Amino acid sequence: TRGPAPYADPTMTSDAIDEALELFRPNSFFKNFEIKGAGDRLLIYVILFVSQCLGKLRASTTQAEATKALYTLAVTSVVIPADAKFPLASMYPAVGDRMESDMLRQYLQQVRQETAQRLVARVYSDNGQATQQPSKWWLCFQKRHFMGKVMA
Repeated sequence: TRGPAPYADPTMTSDAIDEALELFRPNSFFKNFEIKGAGDRLLIYVILFVSQCLGKLRASTTQAEATKALYTLAVTSVVIPADAKFPLASMYPAVGDRMESDMLRQYLQQVRQETAQRLVARVYSDNGQATQQPSKWWLCFQKRHFMGKVMA
């Protein structure tokens, strides 16, 4: 996905988005979370976004419909941690000026697009085989919210 984030090292087998998708289900049970650095803040943001994405899916949603719906969600109303609507704004440092805010919004939009694309591939997969119906093992986490928070 195009955007301000640097390209990943091609020798890496996974990145922050892969890690967030792998940890989404166990982390969704957390009621509190200790932030140790910027990586943890990105992990929290991606987990909140994945939860928002799963809320858009239904058992009858096809993969093509999910791809379209989640792409639309990823590019519209990108909430950044400095926004009042962000559920955990107090856990993030303040954004400096408008230019920094715009750069963060572009970066997070790129993260959201890539996350949505990878999430669809995981949700519509059964042991590595593509399926037309979403996995019930992902959909059962629709009502689970990380630290009881939901991104609007």
